[in-house]
Amino acid sequence: MTDYRRYRLKGGTYFFTVNLAERKRNLLTEHIDALRGAFREIKHTHPFQIDAIVVLPDHLHTLWTLPKGDDDFSLRWRQIKSAFSREIEKGERISKSRAGKQERGIWQRRFWEHAIRNEQDYTRHVDYIHFNPVKHGYVRQVADWPYSSFHRYVRLGLCSSDWAGGVETDDLNYD
Repeated sequence: MTDYRRYRLKGGTYFFTVNLAERKRNLLTEHIDALRGAFREIKHTHPFQIDAIVVLPDHLHTLWTLPKGDDDFSLRWRQIKSAFSREIEKGERISKSRAGKQERGIWQRRFWEHAIRNEQDYTRHVDYIHFNPVKHGYVRQVADWPYSSFHRYVRLGLCSSDWAGGVETDDLNYD
């Protein structure tokens, strides 16, 4: 088995990208309530704070802060993926490898993570998350994408509803 080295910081803040196995599917937005339910379920049993999130049809980006003394984001992702998958009707393509392990074929097995280093890094990743639907051509304005914490940021007065980005997408290309 491959040994993935991950930088772990107890109580740290992390940026994640998580993808569907079949990137042309729209499962995440088609089943947004199931995804939200999976997040709620796991946050209840293994608390963490969602600082920012955007859910696109085939992938999501999020920024989490874990509780003090805790660095087990892998457990949380494994359980979120599992909880979401249980709510989705079977029918996806499943490779021989996955079939042999009795796995579903909904999610890519891994995820991409980055430990946030400082306030500037945090701000750049929040901006990247919120601008992502524009970057992918789903909407022309950040405020037009419904599956984003951007709307919470506007309600809290952290940014204006006409905020357009400020992120150079070439600088932060995590897709």
